[in-house]
Amino acid sequence: MKHNVGPMALFALLLASHAVLAEPTAGMDMDHMTPPASLSQSSREYLAAMGDMHKNMAEGVKNSDPDIAFAQGMIPHHQGAIAMAETELKYGKDPQMRKMAEDVIKAQKAEIATMKNWVKQHPAAQR
Repeated sequence: MKHNVGPMALFALLLASHAVLAEPTAGMDMDHMTPPASLSQSSREYLAAMGDMHKNMAEGVKNSDPDIAFAQGMIPHHQGAIAMAETELKYGKDPQMRKMAEDVIKAQKAEIATMKNWVKQHPAAQR
């Protein structure tokens, strides 16, 4: 039986899986942890992308200007999505998921460029 997973269902699954993966490591320094050997290489790459993304997002949102904080938090969020999509293209086999990964890369790169351009045009807000 073929299952048709919509983008929102996939997003909900990713959020749920993040919560499950993050809970046991709450309060731990993820930069100095080695993933369990039982994880597949793709899972290791997904987790590495998520770790980088969360660290950089947390740094980005520290700006006191909410607009700059939003852009500086969303840029690494989008970069994390690109890294995860690249992992899908490297290891994934399902044509629908590979197409979604390609679409994510294209859309997220365009949005990153838009946000970086906006940040450059608002230097006064970057205090």
